[in-house]
Amino acid sequence: MKKFINQGNKSWRRITIWTVTILSLAVIACLLILDSLTYKPLDEAEAVFHSNTEIGVEQLTDGYRFEPVNGDSLPPDIIFYPGGLVEPKSYAPFARKMAEKGYRVYIAAMPLNLAVFGQNKADSFIEEYPDNRYVIGGHSLGGVFASRYAAEHSDAIDGVFFLASYADDKGALNGLDMSVLQITGTQDGVLDRSKWETARTNLPDGTMYVDIAGANHGQFGSYGFQKGDREAYLTAEEQLQEVTEALDHWIQEMD
Repeated sequence: MKKFINQGNKSWRRITIWTVTILSLAVIACLLILDSLTYKPLDEAEAVFHSNTEIGVEQLTDGYRFEPVNGDSLPPDIIFYPGGLVEPKSYAPFARKMAEKGYRVYIAAMPLNLAVFGQNKADSFIEEYPDNRYVIGGHSLGGVFASRYAAEHSDAIDGVFFLASYADDKGALNGLDMSVLQITGTQDGVLDRSKWETARTNLPDGTMYVDIAGANHGQFGSYGFQKGDREAYLTAEEQLQEVTEALDHWIQEMD
């Protein structure tokens, strides 16, 4: 009887070991596949991801901060959520350009590079300067979850901006006292225009719309050509210039 029990225990140990091993290998395989699908920053993005005498760049627990080194930053502080499966450093050119205009900019680092798992990342940035004004926005999937955060924290957020993105029903901003900016590109082959058009009902009547001629989806960041996109008629630098100028203008109009 004792021998039978020992054999039974050994069998269960083997089953447990094999189950854990198979699950571990499955998780590792999924992570490797996810990493292979993730867009990495181009050399141009890596090149501006550093501090100098004008702009300070610092890694934080939940992302990165870009800000002017000398003097106070201009209000409001900007919180940015990256697109799905795009590494946050890919938006360094955007953050740096806005910091050069005088703003403090936060880029959130999302778990698995998916904003669906990090909707509340903005909390830690706001905790740094709880008395400051904030706007939040994002690219593609990041914009969807930025608007969801804003809808749930309208007391802390003054405005929301969307780069090739939209507010879904859970992130509806209509009825809130909040300024909104929508930036799209005429060459965007990734954004679902029908969903974008339907989602306009979730935005306030005074939403500012900017459609950049020749801009595509991938060049809202700096990570190369995205699957399903169309070729841009603008250079990456030209598109970045138009995006940051529109964002700066929108912020000034809020005052």
